[in-house]
Amino acid sequence: MEKSKPVVADRVEEWIVKKILNKRKVREMMKYLVHWKGFTVKNDMCENEEDLENTKELVNKFEERLEAEIK
Repeated sequence: MEKSKPVVADRVEEWIVKKILNKRKVREMMKYLVHWKGFTVKNDMCENEEDLENTKELVNKFEERLEAEIK
């Protein structure tokens, strides 16, 4: 499978997040495990919360899913 190409947002190349898989806190900073659209799981990466500003909707859905699982 060919890897996807980045989209350009505000003159910066960005890849599209397909799904948020997990999260953890590292040195008081929240990091999310991200699965990228068009890539395999070996390319999943932990990203800082602030670097996911353009995909807040997916982060919020992930947080809602976690909340529902806890209840």
